[in-house]
Amino acid sequence: MPVALECISLTKSYGDMVAVNAIDQKFEAGTYACLLGPSGCGKSSTLRMIAGHEMVTSGDIILGSDNITDVAPAKRETSMMFQNYALFPHLSVLDNVAFSLKVRGIDKATRYKEAEKLLDLVDMGSYRDRLPSQLSGGQQQRVALARALVTKPSLLLLDEPLSALDPFLRIRMRTELKRLQRELGITFIHVTHSQDEALALADLVIVMNEGKIEQAGSAREIFNQPKTEFVARFIGGHNVLLQTDGKHAIRADKIAITKSAGEGTVAAQVSAIEFLGTTVSVSMEAGDLGEIVASVSENSFFDDAYDVGEKVHVGWEAQDLHKLAG
Repeated sequence: MPVALECISLTKSYGDMVAVNAIDQKFEAGTYACLLGPSGCGKSSTLRMIAGHEMVTSGDIILGSDNITDVAPAKRETSMMFQNYALFPHLSVLDNVAFSLKVRGIDKATRYKEAEKLLDLVDMGSYRDRLPSQLSGGQQQRVALARALVTKPSLLLLDEPLSALDPFLRIRMRTELKRLQRELGITFIHVTHSQDEALALADLVIVMNEGKIEQAGSAREIFNQPKTEFVARFIGGHNVLLQTDGKHAIRADKIAITKSAGEGTVAAQVSAIEFLGTTVSVSMEAGDLGEIVASVSENSFFDDAYDVGEKVHVGWEAQDLHKLAG
């Protein structure tokens, strides 16, 4: 597939602090990519540099075949949807969506026609005359999305667009985002600190830490084959085990718990139990191995339940261990 965007040695410094440290990354056209990482890892600074809202300290941003590193935001074929939606409170839904077309000098009839198309796309056509204050959080998000898309960008940038929504609506809206991205066929780059969000949405997950890219790959690759201890721990669902030949990661659902010792098992003591619906998360202290967390199906746990403080044994299959770099 053609490359929609490429970051080459992209760096952002604030005085002596390096927020983004010479990252290299290609984004294929039509990809839904997520920049994932903890607060302060450089993901939002990266997004803002791509949008043109932050000056690049060094490096280049190539959009298609054009170097846009120093191009003004309004002249890039990009559009950004902000975390707080940034809707104009005094303008109707329709005028909010049409605003950027108005700035470009497009006549009223044409810009309203385009705005109405986008409002229909996000199921907000019937709210065209309302003010933002008359909308729910999810409705405001849809309007902000329509406004970002009305200029027909080749690249849509989303800065934690779901963080202000309640959990139920967040799941619903991420389904809508993925549907829209597929229907429109444009490249989305979405910043999030939520592992679940990135795994559910992205064709390409880019895990960042301390201004650098720790790993980039498909959601399945990132989850099943983390390259570093940071990725294994941040993505969640993994245990990091120190063995004689280095550090290994194993998924929590690959850990077996028994009440009696068996070949290759390790003694442990249950330290916490969390019921999560279809699964139960069991935390255990396992001596030199440290804490081990197992994810057990609801039925198997309650068929032979154990309590906090109880002595158990844990084991795993050798092929389920994944060796980490470093």
